[in-house]
Amino acid sequence: MDLELPNTYSNGLLYAGFNQDQGCFACATTTGYRIYNCDPLKEKQRQDFENVGGGEKPLYSPNEVVIWDDLNKTTPINLKFKDPVLAVRLRRDRIVVVLETMIKVYTFTHKPQQIHVFETCPNPKGLCVLCPNSNNSLLAFPSRKTGHVQLVDLANTERPALTISAHEANVSCIALNLQGTRLATASEKGTLIRVFDTIQGQKIAELRRGANQASIYCINFNNTSTCLCVSSDHGTVHIFSLDDPKLNKQSSLANATFLPKYFSSNWSFCKFTVPNGPPCICAFGSDTNSVIVICADGYYYKFIFNGKGECTREISAQFLEMTDDRS
Repeated sequence: MDLELPNTYSNGLLYAGFNQDQGCFACATTTGYRIYNCDPLKEKQRQDFENVGGGEKPLYSPNEVVIWDDLNKTTPINLKFKDPVLAVRLRRDRIVVVLETMIKVYTFTHKPQQIHVFETCPNPKGLCVLCPNSNNSLLAFPSRKTGHVQLVDLANTERPALTISAHEANVSCIALNLQGTRLATASEKGTLIRVFDTIQGQKIAELRRGANQASIYCINFNNTSTCLCVSSDHGTVHIFSLDDPKLNKQSSLANATFLPKYFSSNWSFCKFTVPNGPPCICAFGSDTNSVIVICADGYYYKFIFNGKGECTREISAQFLEMTDDRS
């Protein structure tokens, strides 16, 4: 979750994102970075700098990627580009750099070597997802054709890339499950979430977030890929069932064949409102029936839900005000 400058909440937050298994989240601020455990909430680490690589007066150029070695407190890797860097994705053996119309892949070594270049359509959001599974090197990103997503196996680039026709409009959000077997997408319209198999590219599910256009901030699978959570600029988080579609809500007119497809849509079985409606990201907690929400205003929430669609807010905390000895 990149925040537009200037930050309207005046809390110094520039970015927030979950790690690969969603057990932690990291924040970039105007003074450095912080890492938190998700559930239970606890600050695990922080590092402050005189200047950082973001904000209104960054230490480094937006055209640079700088890797910080926290053990030695050094910056051993520095990559420079002609164009602004929009996103960076890492795994133990690869550095993936996202530019507006291309993605470059490097070895994660002391002297990184460029090994792949993939062209994309204009990608101002820097959309790109790298599978977190050590046994799956799948990379997903917008292809050159509008509304399409390309899947590439970085461990076997001789294997033909899989291109999925996901939406008619521009893709605005993409997510892979933990195993790399499922891909979820949303378009700029933000009304539908589609889920695809990453082997054949077949559509597995089509889920309706709502009827009105929305900007999707985040999509995440749970660890077993049985549920999906989605946050948007409507100030809501939706939870969908993937393994039991009957759990999702449908119109009473869903079986009427003479009505538009809208009436047969699968709607979320649970929806809740985030207090004050700030930009936010969401992920499933350590409990199978919980969702963690991290907000641009510095708030952390834990919500508990059940199969009936009932939801309660269990925890609310201002995480930016925590210290490493407070929980």
